[in-house]
Amino acid sequence: MPPERPLRKGRPYLFLTEKSFSSTEFLVVTQPTPLMPHATASWLVDNTALSFEQIAEFCGLHILEVQAMADDLASSKYTGRDPVRAGELTMAEIERGQADPAYALKMQKAPVTVSRTKGPRYTPVSKRQDKPDGIAWILRNHPEISDAQIGKLIGTTRNTIAAIRDRSHWNIANIQPKDPVTLGLCSQRELDAIVAKAAKKAGLADEAGDDARLGDDREALIEELRAERDAASKAAAEAAQEAEAAAWLEAKRAAEATDEA
Repeated sequence: MPPERPLRKGRPYLFLTEKSFSSTEFLVVTQPTPLMPHATASWLVDNTALSFEQIAEFCGLHILEVQAMADDLASSKYTGRDPVRAGELTMAEIERGQADPAYALKMQKAPVTVSRTKGPRYTPVSKRQDKPDGIAWILRNHPEISDAQIGKLIGTTRNTIAAIRDRSHWNIANIQPKDPVTLGLCSQRELDAIVAKAAKKAGLADEAGDDARLGDDREALIEELRAERDAASKAAAEAAQEAEAAAWLEAKRAAEATDEA
């Protein structure tokens, strides 16, 4: 039996448009996935009799992920999210899918993307402890950048910046200057823009542009760092998916061995 191929994210719809009597053009449009795919899949597993294939296709997940949720083998436990209350499905659509396992659920209302309003830069909780290290790096390598620019770039206060600068910060003994781009506190483009703006204001623009070779080397280094970060994140995601699939297969084999015994 050939191995199961991963499901594509969303379900493609085929539209036929006629440009003329002699030529046609096919447009493939992918159905949007729910706003919270894993939480929605968890709710559908617990509250409906839909097949794993139907849930996986509607939520844009792999069928092994849905099966792991049903068997409580998923590495993360998700709180179910009701797609009916969210307006993404109707009970009639769910009943239609329960009656026909081959039926593909249709999204009733695409999730609305909420744009964030202006305000302080949001930093994930896991990265907030790295802020002092990023601030110390900027103060050491780019003293021309103002406190207001650092606060806007990193998402911190002037009091914290001043405490790190005069070494009165409560955790100064453990602060180690690290590149904020490597720490994930900002993007390379944002940092370069702030540095260029501060250098221009301080009259350092001409001095910074004297050596074109150094600029080329820096760009090459930046591209190399970006490629390394992308490769590391991709490898981590693939390893996590493989580990979860392996755990599910091992549990299934153990269950089959128990049934045979």
